[in-house]
Amino acid sequence: MSDTKTLYSAHVHVTGGRDGVARASDGRLDVKLATPGGTGPGTNPEQLFAAGWSACFEGAMAIAAKAKGVILPADLAIDATVDLRHGEDGYSLAARLNVSVPGVDAEMARQLIEAAHRTCPYSKAIKGNIDAVVALV
Repeated sequence: MSDTKTLYSAHVHVTGGRDGVARASDGRLDVKLATPGGTGPGTNPEQLFAAGWSACFEGAMAIAAKAKGVILPADLAIDATVDLRHGEDGYSLAARLNVSVPGVDAEMARQLIEAAHRTCPYSKAIKGNIDAVVALV
């Protein structure tokens, strides 16, 4: 029996797939979806994943920083790239996070990034499932 407690559940209804719409049950998300590289309005699942992972990762860094008594700079930034790939085995994803932590010693920044990568739920979800790189820049 698990002692895991659900802290939050996101409920999103999607119609139309990559050229449809996504709406959250609480009304806070209502986006038009679009095929990657298309010229029409809307975002795509890869962009949403990049935004979600980087936001979650920054939160995990904040928890790691607090545990070490480090104050993260206000201009901490994460540039996320999610690649949609196609090969012999079909479609897949690859992802990269480039993390900038100005004013924090490089070794401490690496420690915070490593701790965040171990604890971020997105990082845990993709571990061993897609090519993923997290780097200090």
